[in-house]
Amino acid sequence: MWDRLITDCNVATMAGSAENPLGIITNAAIGIDGGKIVRVAKRTELAGFRAREVVALDGAWVTPGLIDCHTHLVFGGNRADEHAMRRAGSSYEEIAAAGGGIISSVSQTRAASEAQLLASAKRRLEALAKSGVTCIEVKSGYGLDTETELKMLRVAKSLDGHAGVKVVPTLLALHALPPDMDRKAYVDMVIRETIPMVANEGLAASVDAYCEGIAFTPAEVEAVFTAAQHHGLPVRLHAEQLSNQKGAALAARYKALSADHLEHLDNDGARAMGEAGTVAVLLPAAFYCLRDEQVPPIDLLRKHKVAMAVATDCNPGTSPTLSLTLAMNMATTLFRLSPEEAIMGTTLHAARALGLAHERGTLAPGKMADLCVWNIEQLSELGYWIGLPSPDRRMVAGRDQ
Repeated sequence: MWDRLITDCNVATMAGSAENPLGIITNAAIGIDGGKIVRVAKRTELAGFRAREVVALDGAWVTPGLIDCHTHLVFGGNRADEHAMRRAGSSYEEIAAAGGGIISSVSQTRAASEAQLLASAKRRLEALAKSGVTCIEVKSGYGLDTETELKMLRVAKSLDGHAGVKVVPTLLALHALPPDMDRKAYVDMVIRETIPMVANEGLAASVDAYCEGIAFTPAEVEAVFTAAQHHGLPVRLHAEQLSNQKGAALAARYKALSADHLEHLDNDGARAMGEAGTVAVLLPAAFYCLRDEQVPPIDLLRKHKVAMAVATDCNPGTSPTLSLTLAMNMATTLFRLSPEEAIMGTTLHAARALGLAHERGTLAPGKMADLCVWNIEQLSELGYWIGLPSPDRRMVAGRDQ
């Protein structure tokens, strides 16, 4: 006897085929036992099975729980003043050069206690959970010293399970150059001290970096990637956001889980990502907040069969975004993704970007029974409504949250 049987629903399993990419099953049922999915099929096919609890959904749509695969959720203070500066015409680079941007968040994060960081991050996580998120990636990167980076990662680990959300911590090893350190000394510190300590304490699932003219060079990123892989940590990369530094191709050479932003990606980078299986994480809310005009080359990503994920990039400066469904709408409106691509981008491909496709992102036997129930008529409404309300039900390990 199963723990739970979900009936009278339409299911987008995301485990589809060329003819049915979203794996849609109408008039479906889902068997759940031990927190995992046992079977998903037509309702008639599961009619003979028994469960301790049967839940009828009155024809609602069911998707996997949403996955926000790129966030900077833990930080001190905020940067609301930069919003006004940006509206007055200051660029991202100009704000950074004036002492704002990432460095502003660094000083506020260093000054905050773990308890303060945890309390503020919990509020943001609760808001994202309401939009259907059941799994989230959380980066460090506002420490720029080993002590604070570890503090941020400990907070991220403490968030795990809050509001029913699985948290995947990432060491953002190269985010910005601290004002009080030489470039070489800083990169050496990250390689010789920060990464080994994070690996030894098991504080992160991967290592990320920011490859950009105002951040770090491909050579510096490559040195950090080599160190990360030496310690058994997969890599990710902020690439081609403001200019083309050939970061995507570099990420692909290291079999990175993802390359993120990608507004200035070129054909060679897209081809390399496709060949390596590196996921493209699109961050339309950051594009919107920066009033950018360079749209990521979606057609190139499609041409080279690069999986496209969609995330909020929740951060205090360039994407104070607390709704993944809003990011889905932005992805369809600003980047011209199809509704189907946006849905796959927050489920299947987001799971791939975190190295979690073996357990999340699809509704299939053996996967975690994390799912969202949406009272909508068409699945495409998930990328259609602006400010879509919460799903009617959000289940984690098969239980209502």
